Amino acid sequence: RILPWCSRNVLERATLTTLLGDGERGHDTKAGLIFNFHNFVSLSQYNTFTGLLFNALTYLFECTIQSYRICRISLRSTLRTWHNTPRMNAAIFTTCALHFVFKVGDRSKTATFYRDVLGMKILRHEEFEEGCKATCNGPYDGKWSKTMVGFGPEDDYFVAELTYNYGVGEYRLGNDFLGLTLQSSQAVSNAKQLGWPLTEVGEGLYLAEAPGGYRFYLVDKEKPPKDPVQKVSLAVSDLQKSTYYWSTLLGMKVMERNEGGKTVLMGFSDTQCKLELHDIGVTVDHGTAFGRIAFSCPREQLSDLEALMKKEKQNILTPLVSLDTPGKATVEVVILADPDAHEICFVGDEAFRQLSQMDPNGNALLDKAMAEDKSDEWFANHNKQKASA
Repeated sequence: RILPWCSRNVLERATLTTLLGDGERGHDTKAGLIFNFHNFVSLSQYNTFTGLLFNALTYLFECTIQSYRICRISLRSTLRTWHNTPRMNAAIFTTCALHFVFKVGDRSKTATFYRDVLGMKILRHEEFEEGCKATCNGPYDGKWSKTMVGFGPEDDYFVAELTYNYGVGEYRLGNDFLGLTLQSSQAVSNAKQLGWPLTEVGEGLYLAEAPGGYRFYLVDKEKPPKDPVQKVSLAVSDLQKSTYYWSTLLGMKVMERNEGGKTVLMGFSDTQCKLELHDIGVTVDHGTAFGRIAFSCPREQLSDLEALMKKEKQNILTPLVSLDTPGKATVEVVILADPDAHEICFVGDEAFRQLSQMDPNGNALLDKAMAEDKSDEWFANHNKQKASA
C-alpha cells in the first residue's frame, strides 16, 4: 500500500527521515533503508509489517497493514510527539548548498581570475544603492554590487557570490576560510598560460590565490559532468562542538573523519558541494574579509529553523526577514552563526529559484559597472588610497 499523506507534509517526511537515520546511533539516512515499525509506533491492533522501504527521492512507503486508519492515526500521533523531542533536530530541514560569499576590493582582477583562470560564467550582476538588510555585503551602508559566478546555475552548481563595496579597496584576511577545492585541468592550464601564480601542493593538486588572498585548490583532472566544486574548507576551534552543530542541529551527514588531520567532511547529499571542518587548535579570526555560506530550504521550514536555534540557544544574526529585489522575487532569509561565528544564510527555496535565474546580460552588466566605476581613478588623482577595511 502507498500512504499518500506522506507526500503532502514535509514535516512528516522529515520526521520519518529522522526515524530512519536513528541519530542516536549515528546511522545515516539513505535510500532503501528498512527499519522495524514497532520501534516507533505502539498499536493495539496491527498486522505484521513486512518492512517500510524508504526512498529519498520519492518518499514512497510500501507496507502490508490490516488497518490503515489505525496506523495513520497512531503514526500521526507519534510524529507530533517526536516533533517536540531533540531527535527531530537533524532532519527537519530539506537543504541544498548554494554559494559562498567573498568580499572583493578589485573587481577587474577578480573578474579575470574567475572568468579567465577558473573558467566560470557570470550568472548575474546587480548594483545596489544602499546596504543589505541581511548584511549580505557586510557592515556597510553605501553603494555596493553583487556578482554571481559559477560553472552553472545554482540549481545544480555551487557558486561564488562576489560582493564589492564602492570605496573599499581591500579587506583583512583572517584564518577562517581555508579554501575552496574544484576539479578542472582546464583551470590549471588557464593559470599557466596566463602566468597566474600556481603552487603544487600535492600530486595533481595546485594552489591558486584569488585577488584578496582567497585560496583555491585546483585538482588537475578533467572537469566532471556534474559540479566541479568539491568542497569548502572552514577553520574551527573545537571540532566536536562544530560537528554537533552542523550534523545534529542542521542535519548534515558526516561523510569522512580524519582524526589525525583533525578534519570532518560533511554534506547534505553526495552530489552537492561538501563542507570540510578543520580544527586549527586556536581561536578562529574572521578578519574583515569574513565570508558567508548559503543554503536553501523550503520557505515553510525557515520559521522552524529559527525556532530550533532559539530553543537550542544558538546565535541568530538576522531573524527571519524578507529581502526585496526590484523587479524580481522577494526572498526570505535567516542568518545564523555557528560556534566559531561562521555566518550561515538559509533562504527560502521557492522564491530564490526565481531570483537566481541566469541573466544572459550578466557579463555585459559587470563589464559596464566596472567601466563606469571611476573610484580607482579618483583616488589616484587625489593621491589617496581606497579604504582598507
